[in-house]
Amino acid sequence: MTAVEQDVSEVESVVRETLAAHKSMYLATSGSAGPWVGGVYFAEVDPHTLVLVLEQRGRTLAAVRENPAVALVVAAGTPMQPFLQARATATITEGEADVDVRRRLLTKVPECAPFLEFPIAAVHLSVPTWRVTDIQRGWLPGKELIA
Repeated sequence: MTAVEQDVSEVESVVRETLAAHKSMYLATSGSAGPWVGGVYFAEVDPHTLVLVLEQRGRTLAAVRENPAVALVVAAGTPMQPFLQARATATITEGEADVDVRRRLLTKVPECAPFLEFPIAAVHLSVPTWRVTDIQRGWLPGKELIA
């Protein structure tokens, strides 16, 4: 394994571990009402695909409908633990994809069950590149994991 392959493997491992260790993240949107950030539960399909649900009547979903370009942060709230930042494209899903999103969320975040009873929309996030910051590993500035 080359040094570059080892580096990518290590970065991907930290991305996977960080995603698995968190149930929620911050999602930033921007629509005609201006920029907005909110906390959301999520589940990962793979390192570059996340799923979540948003309130049908909420500001976040309204912004996603206007502008599917979003940004996100997955973090414990302290810079001394690894954290992830990314831009993503949000896609609102229906039908079987909606059912799959709900199933994945319930598997990862069982306590979100009451939220799924409200009028919500299922969303897929496509994350082309993660920026991983891990101060303990000396990754400042962060390292990137590209799809």
